[in-house]
Amino acid sequence: MKPYLQKLKITLKSNWFYIFLTIFLLFYIIFLTVIVTYSSQYKNPQIIEGTITKIEKDDDKIEFILKGKEKIRCLYYEDIPNIYDYLGKKVKVWGSELSVYNNTIPNTFNYKKYLYQKKIYLNYEVNKIEVIKDANIFYKIKTAVNKRIIYLSNDNELLNTYLNLFILGDKSQLNDDLKNIYKVNGISHLFAISGMHISLFILVLNKLLSKFHHKKIFISAFLLFYSFLVNFSASVLRVTTFYILENTFKHYNINLNNIKILFLTLAILLFANPFLIYDVSFQYSFLIAFSLQLFQNKITGNYFLKIYKISLIAFLASLPMTINLNYEINILSIILNIIFVPLVSLIIFPLCMSYFLIPYLKGPLILSLKILEGLNKLFYLYRLSIIVPKMALILIIIYYLIGFLIFLKKHYKLEIVLPIIILINILVYKLDSNYYVYYLDVSQGDSTLLISPFKREVVMIDTGGTYNNYHVSNNVIALLKSLGIGKINLLIISHGDLDHAKEALNYLANYQIDNIILNNNSYNELENEIIKKGNVVNNYVSNYFDYQNINDYLSNNENDSSIITYLTIYNYQFLFMGDAPKEVEEKLIKDYNLTADFLKIGHHGSDTSTSPNFIKKVNPLISIISVGRNNRYGHPKERVLDILKDYQVYRTDENGTIQIKIKPNSYVIKTYDP
Repeated sequence: MKPYLQKLKITLKSNWFYIFLTIFLLFYIIFLTVIVTYSSQYKNPQIIEGTITKIEKDDDKIEFILKGKEKIRCLYYEDIPNIYDYLGKKVKVWGSELSVYNNTIPNTFNYKKYLYQKKIYLNYEVNKIEVIKDANIFYKIKTAVNKRIIYLSNDNELLNTYLNLFILGDKSQLNDDLKNIYKVNGISHLFAISGMHISLFILVLNKLLSKFHHKKIFISAFLLFYSFLVNFSASVLRVTTFYILENTFKHYNINLNNIKILFLTLAILLFANPFLIYDVSFQYSFLIAFSLQLFQNKITGNYFLKIYKISLIAFLASLPMTINLNYEINILSIILNIIFVPLVSLIIFPLCMSYFLIPYLKGPLILSLKILEGLNKLFYLYRLSIIVPKMALILIIIYYLIGFLIFLKKHYKLEIVLPIIILINILVYKLDSNYYVYYLDVSQGDSTLLISPFKREVVMIDTGGTYNNYHVSNNVIALLKSLGIGKINLLIISHGDLDHAKEALNYLANYQIDNIILNNNSYNELENEIIKKGNVVNNYVSNYFDYQNINDYLSNNENDSSIITYLTIYNYQFLFMGDAPKEVEEKLIKDYNLTADFLKIGHHGSDTSTSPNFIKKVNPLISIISVGRNNRYGHPKERVLDILKDYQVYRTDENGTIQIKIKPNSYVIKTYDP
């Protein structure tokens, strides 16, 4: 062996090398992703040139990534026939910059941060596209693959969805309900192109190229090209890099164990792109891969017993991550993997690949896909899910330190400590003795959350409405689960307008609501649907909230009949005005000696509400306006803001969700700015 190879062999076998590499890698990542900050090189661009590297088509828009001076996320709201013909082509686009916001409901997905970590600093709404250069051969092949999937699907949505999933790793065709079902059942990992899929490729190619002298070079090249086809997904990059390193070391007689090769794979990918450390798929992929390598001596027995042990190790290894992503765990997911891993890996994935190459066996493929979806929907109905609040960093560190101690000392009985840490995490949230009021940012709508000490009672006033076909209540459900809350005890719907009540249906479909109170007016179509699906009551006795409805006015106008909720928490008064107009406000100040420390301004700051006389009488310490950013109504109106100019005002469009933490003699306000 040549001297430099001998030195390399000694270095790569040294444990000190990996300790040094870890320290250096940590500083490298912190410096390039935390200390150094980035922004777009484009300043108010009207025309941009670049290559389209990725395309996804939604019902009402086309989203694509344009690679110019940097990556740009583009949205186009016109239909383009044969959209995949644009893949890889250099284009000129005309349009304007789009604003992207941070998550304004706590403990939910931060899309702005996600894009930043993907090195996307500019969002762009495109008005016009012009092709200026054709695609290269690699993109033409990718376009041909997309077109073949469309051709083979032949308008069959089921085939289109899963061919895209298993061939290109594209989940955009999978509807949100199914995504949620697979996530809750704990089998989402089966729909990422992963080591299982790549291993099948390698197995087949090894058989086909058994007599080819340079087959490993060919397989490596194929895996690199396939990485390009699936947009360099984290799991495929991991397996591809590992395969190349493993065979390179074998060629030069450098014998390293799989854990060291896996660590070198991790280091190479992070040196190439340190932002990968924030990618959830990357985290899952390496965390589970390392865990399976560390505990491979425990993976013994027959095929199904091995699957069970692999599922258990993967489940425990990724548990803190799963909790902080979903805020719930399905105990059955370990068992479900015994059913679905063979179904997907031995039947569905090979059938998809075979059907793509030779379009036969369409019937068995469709049947197996229907079985997959049907079984998942069935198991989802009978799931054993436990809501687990967000884990604190210190508990996550303790969890993994104990896991590593189990590996080092081989004390497998210590595994019982891991669930105890999760139980401690649940109990910590239940010991919080404060009241909380969340004025939720639900865009152009109204929704407020009231949480009692020790999370024993939850009251919601209004639900907001669906925004751009997205259920804003999904974010609120995530918030509730992140706090360890499994149900809403009482939902008060002030009136039946869509922006106050529509999301009640999504809550009823996906979350537990024990009681619902509607106003005394006649019911519209939406309210009748709520009555059919929910438990509507005339009265509810709260153990923690001293509340009353102070508006019994009946009218043909829903706004006039809004439930106006007045409640006291310790010595603080809260008033929620719904969409009540000025006429109702005048009636209230005549009938009641009304004051409030916290006033929810009526009708989103419309000039139909909030008279000077009303504000003077109520004399709020804090006024809150629930209103959507850049809404088409022009809320809040200047006249209303002028009336409130001498008062402290918070707005959900500017401040996001407004959280008020209430103690017996004090309160703290925290905002989640966009």
